Amino acid sequence: MTAVTEPTASSDPSATGRYDLIVVGSGFFGLTVAERSASQLGKRVLVLDRRHHLGGNAYSEAEPETGIEIHKYGAHLFHTSNQRVWDYVTQFTEFTGYQHRVFALHNGQSYQFPMGLGLISQFFGKYYSPAEARALIEEQSSEFDAKDAQNLEEKAISLIGRPLYEAFIRDYTAKQWQTDPKNLPAGNITRLPVRYNFDNRYFNDTYEGLPVDGYTAWLEKMASNEKIEVRLDTDWFDVKAELVAESPNAPIVYTGPLDAYFDYSEGRLGWRTLDFETEVLETGDFQGTPVMNYNDGDVPYTRIHEFRHFHPERDYPADKTVIMREYSRAAESDDEPYYPINTPDDRAKLEAYRDRAKAETVANNVLFGGRLGTYQYLDMHMAIASALNLYENTLAPHFETGASLAGDK
Repeated sequence: MTAVTEPTASSDPSATGRYDLIVVGSGFFGLTVAERSASQLGKRVLVLDRRHHLGGNAYSEAEPETGIEIHKYGAHLFHTSNQRVWDYVTQFTEFTGYQHRVFALHNGQSYQFPMGLGLISQFFGKYYSPAEARALIEEQSSEFDAKDAQNLEEKAISLIGRPLYEAFIRDYTAKQWQTDPKNLPAGNITRLPVRYNFDNRYFNDTYEGLPVDGYTAWLEKMASNEKIEVRLDTDWFDVKAELVAESPNAPIVYTGPLDAYFDYSEGRLGWRTLDFETEVLETGDFQGTPVMNYNDGDVPYTRIHEFRHFHPERDYPADKTVIMREYSRAAESDDEPYYPINTPDDRAKLEAYRDRAKAETVANNVLFGGRLGTYQYLDMHMAIASALNLYENTLAPHFETGASLAGDK
């Protein structure tokens, strides 16, 4: 765990305030902004987080009984085709050669996932060539026209056909959303890819791997600059008035929930959350793979992670393993938000919050970013790319030339 640093005295006697920049939230977005501002411009940065650790949902820790590194908030798999992001992150960590592969359990049988020739051949009981598989899916998906689909079920069937939909999508989706797919909008699924080959690598990005020493070591290195002070177990809203008075000219980068910043004045945005159930088992290998999806409706969880398989190169115990069952449900007011639900009602509220956020930038130099601060689902590489853009296009010009944080508005 990164030690909370003491504030560093400013080397610029003309500087106003104790900090040049305040970052609320220590996930990848916030830490990228903080690291760039400190290392490239020498700015004094305060990073706040209400949790007891750095890193937001990417935080990992050793399970105490086994020493196996677990991802406390669900599996995090790093992948990107963005060269700029890859060049940036490799300053702080090396990556293993891990390639993510997922299997799906249906009616007591495991299948390669995503859908490809392996799954199709196994599910339908015979080998299909690429051309034969395409013809099969085209025939089975002809039940509905995608453009006329009235709900998620019809849209999914129009993409992959009813047999595959009922086996691998229907019940899994119902568990994820706690709603019959017939009652979900067709727009919730834009595509369901089927690969007409035997490639079962989950991601197709140029770069993929896991941090050699784990996520926490990577995050701590990002925050290690002497110009960065980290305060954990600190709620921004409890210290906001004091910090703004102390550093009145410091821009604020807020990465917490957008609706919470404005005290839910436009209503609460809808989120999905996840519950996790971690267990140490007296076996060296529970499922033989890092992630197994449970696609049937009679199993309450959506998947099981077995963390030892993320790092086969490590010397983990041969007689014990750690698994984590993952459950999905709608987030309540005290829950940790994970995925935006993004209903039409949510989108209407979001537009109102975006207008308020723009006004807040103009009035109080507050910038909003990250998954929670923008109400978008962002993979890690996307959050980092977005943070680099904010730093390069907005913060750096502001610090270097006094450019407005609100741009040309």
